[in-house]
Amino acid sequence: MYKLLLRPVLFCFDPERVHNITFKLIKFLHFIPGIGLLIKSIYLNKNKALEKNILGINFPNPIGLAAGFDKNAKLYKELSNFGFGFIEIGTVTPNAQPGNAKKRVFRITQDSGIINRMGINNEGALSTIERLKKNKSVIIGGNIGKNTTTPNEIALKDYIYNFNELHPYVNYFVINVSCPNVKEFTQLQDKKFLLELATKLEKINASKKKRKPILLKISPDLNNNQLDEIIEIVSISAFDGVVATNTTTLRNNLKTTSSKINAIGNGGLSGKPLKQSSTYVIRYLSEKSNQSFPIIGVGGIHSAEDAIEKLNAGADLIQLYTGFIYEGPILLQKINKLIIENLPKN
Repeated sequence: MYKLLLRPVLFCFDPERVHNITFKLIKFLHFIPGIGLLIKSIYLNKNKALEKNILGINFPNPIGLAAGFDKNAKLYKELSNFGFGFIEIGTVTPNAQPGNAKKRVFRITQDSGIINRMGINNEGALSTIERLKKNKSVIIGGNIGKNTTTPNEIALKDYIYNFNELHPYVNYFVINVSCPNVKEFTQLQDKKFLLELATKLEKINASKKKRKPILLKISPDLNNNQLDEIIEIVSISAFDGVVATNTTTLRNNLKTTSSKINAIGNGGLSGKPLKQSSTYVIRYLSEKSNQSFPIIGVGGIHSAEDAIEKLNAGADLIQLYTGFIYEGPILLQKINKLIIENLPKN
């Protein structure tokens, strides 16, 4: 129904506008008594076989919603009704920021992809926290970054502030140092910076009643030497795992014409074109590290088979974003069904 009726209508309009309208519509529908329960009855798969304990957290199923979709934690409860095992909010920065100038989101439907240069627009940490205070049962990942006005030389203070403030309200943290849509942001993937950041965050972690896992979100555009460095960083630091991967700046093997791609300009590419590179990074990290740390796999999951491919490559959990937009919530049902079918038979 979604792909046949709803998506063709939605795809006639600007992607960012559609995103905002969809949020309001989902919120409105959940104000109607019984709609939330109806959605849960259709999409939520409560099967013990899907449960996974990763990072000391009991996930009801391994499918999460990637950061960027619910940046400001406005819809995490409603979105969880569609069957997500966890929701990653953010990227959150200490202060609210508008992001880059519009128009900044572009569909490339021939490739089932999206190019965005949002620029980490969000309402800031304190605003997000006020909404997270109402959470009762949804597993939340807190994706944190620095404000674009904060120079890289003092970026540590932004991550520390976010970590401290969000700590009571999230189940795990993701350190975003790989967003391609902010000038000089990816320079934060420097080894020295990451080790210093991990040390400072873990000191805060140790002072809390309960330690929260910390994962590092990395780019799909890293070469093997850089991936080896990521493995080393995780092995000698307080980072507990990796989210692989963010969006890509590459434009390889696209069906969309080069003239259209050039007209769109810069931005991070997500969706099907990212599938192979993100799976490669997952497999490389898993094999080279001897599966020594958890990996959340994200990038190009548009079918149940894509999800299984990520899990077989070494991902412990997976996340959806662009695939959810293109395929609709039935994608979660299909993934969970295939996961159960692929379980070893006793």
